[in-house]
Amino acid sequence: MEFRCRLSTPGGEISEGIYVAENEAHLRHEFEQKGLCVLALSPRHALARWAPRLPARRSVPVREFLVFNQELATLLKAGMPLVQSLDILRGRMSNPSFKAVLDDVHQQVSAGTALSDAFASHGDLFPGVYTASLMAGEKSGSLEAVLRRYVAYVKVVAGLRRRTLSALIYPAVLLTLALIVVSIIILKVVPAFSDFYGQFGRELPLVTRIIMAVSSVARSNLLVIVVGAAALIVGVGAWARRPGQSERFDRWLLALPAIGPTARKFATSQLARTLATLLGGGIPLVDAIAIASRSIGNRSMAAAMESVGQHVREGESFAAALAGQGVFPDVAVKMAEVGEATGALQDMLNSLADFYDEEIDTDLGRFVTRVEPILLVVMGIVVAGLLLALYTPLFQLSSVV
Repeated sequence: MEFRCRLSTPGGEISEGIYVAENEAHLRHEFEQKGLCVLALSPRHALARWAPRLPARRSVPVREFLVFNQELATLLKAGMPLVQSLDILRGRMSNPSFKAVLDDVHQQVSAGTALSDAFASHGDLFPGVYTASLMAGEKSGSLEAVLRRYVAYVKVVAGLRRRTLSALIYPAVLLTLALIVVSIIILKVVPAFSDFYGQFGRELPLVTRIIMAVSSVARSNLLVIVVGAAALIVGVGAWARRPGQSERFDRWLLALPAIGPTARKFATSQLARTLATLLGGGIPLVDAIAIASRSIGNRSMAAAMESVGQHVREGESFAAALAGQGVFPDVAVKMAEVGEATGALQDMLNSLADFYDEEIDTDLGRFVTRVEPILLVVMGIVVAGLLLALYTPLFQLSSVV
């Protein structure tokens, strides 16, 4: 059989290739005898082998995934063998997609495949941080502790993301309501006033004429406007998904005056916590950087992190490589430098992530505090201006009468 392998040498060099062996366990044993660290190992045609057993669209709910890892850690701590623990958990799984994956993982582990390789064979369904943590736990013999550390990591990251989305919900609702109210006035109220004023044959104020002209254009071209807006959104999304464009878009996002600093802090916090989790699991720094760079949501900073990994592989210090990119905050560079100097890089990275989590919460609270009254005032001014422009001719006509 042919296997696609990703290997790491004791010096930190990473290589990928295709190897031939009787089975996965035999090939992995050969690599271990040569002193190579297996980062990923999967059959070259693994997808064709197990995809028919899975639904067309595979997804694993985060909550069920976390519960699975917590229960697996508990069973392992109680002394239950890994194969038997997987057998128990897959039988209790209600999600069909996840259950199919666990069935395949159980089958591979029963055949002698490492747990990390079994999960890695499912491609991007599971994050690289998870499979790397499993590999570190297997190497160190502390799989239960690594699982609990990963669960804690996911909970913190998910909590930060949840707080971010919650802070943006109310401004989004206000903006949506404002657009709905203005659309109703333009499409329904203004035409009624236009027909009413047309009966008098008098010249209307300039502002009223402009609003009525806008209403007339919007009503006559409503379908074109809706289709054009949808096409614009789809076009921007397709452009952002093109190779290289997502990185350019994220770089532009970081340069925005108000949003950029918070986005940079969020990416830095995500990077620091991921690195700390990997280092705590025993992953070498070079490999941890390579994995963490793929877990960062901002593609621009992810590309910079890949360059950092290359410099560290060539012998440069982690802090100096961060500073050389010019995209990471000074606080992150200084704390990384202190962590390297004191031999406590993992603790400093955790402290850095906690520091930026608090900063993000403060920034989001300040943002909501400022945006809510601004949106209310703008919405009130727009609606009041529209109504005033519509009723002003009525006041003039009543004075003439």
